[in-house]
Amino acid sequence: MAERKLNKFCILKVKISAIDMHDASLLVEEAILKRQKKYICVCPVSTIMECKKNEKVLTSVNCADLVTPDGMAVVWLGRIHGHKNIRRVYGPELMEKVCAISAKSGYRNYIYGSTQDVLGKLKERLAKRYPGLIINGMFSPPFRQLTEEEDDKIVEEINNNAPDIVWVGLGSPKQDLWIYEHRDRINAPVMIGVGAAFDFLAGTKPQAPRWIRGNGFEWLFRLVTEPKRLWRRYLINYPLFVYYVLVELASKPMKSLLNK
Repeated sequence: MAERKLNKFCILKVKISAIDMHDASLLVEEAILKRQKKYICVCPVSTIMECKKNEKVLTSVNCADLVTPDGMAVVWLGRIHGHKNIRRVYGPELMEKVCAISAKSGYRNYIYGSTQDVLGKLKERLAKRYPGLIINGMFSPPFRQLTEEEDDKIVEEINNNAPDIVWVGLGSPKQDLWIYEHRDRINAPVMIGVGAAFDFLAGTKPQAPRWIRGNGFEWLFRLVTEPKRLWRRYLINYPLFVYYVLVELASKPMKSLLNK
C-alpha cells in the first residue's frame, strides 16, 4: 500500500485532517498491516477549545497522525476551507467501524479508560455485535494521576498483550495527553482516543439519534441529558468558539479560503 497523503486545514491553530470515515478506517488498517506506529485524535469543538487554552494539549493533538473532524461544526468549517468531501468521523462510529474490521481480520484490541462496570458492559455488547472480535485486555485507571510504578506496570501489561489497536477513553484533553506521552512506550501500531465512546457503546449513557448528530444538534441533546457536567462546555465554550472562529475567518480573505 502506498503511503496516504492527508489534506489538512487549521481551526484556531489545530490541524484537522480533511477526511471521511471510510478513509479513516483504511488508514487504521494500513498502519496495522505495515506495523507502523500511529495515533489518532478525534476532534470536536471542545477539544479545539482545550487546545486554545493549553499549549501542551495543542501539541499533543497536532502531533497526531490523524485528527478527525468529530463534530458537524468542524465539518462545516472544513467545507468553508474548500474540502468538499470531508465528513464527520465520530469517535463511537469509528470504534464500531474498526471493531467490525477487527472481527473479520483478527486484529487484537485493548481498551483503556472508564470504569470497570462500563468496560464489562462494553466488552459484552461488542462481543455480541461483532462475533470473533478479540479484546485481549482492558484496564480502568483510577481517577488520579498514576504513580510512575503504576504507569510502568500498565505499559508493560499492554505491550505483553501485543494489541494491534489501543482504544483510549479518558475524555479530552486527558486522553490526548496520555496518548502523546505514551506514544514511544506502547508498541501497538495504533492508539485511538475516542472520548465518550465507551459509555455510548456500553449503553451507560444515552446517545443522540443519528439524525440529530447529522444535523449539528448533538450538543443540545447532550446538554439536556447531562446539564450539570456539560453546561459550561456548551453554554460558555461553544459561543466563545463561534466568536474566535469568526475573528479568524474575518482576518483571512474569503476568496483564499474558497480556492484552497
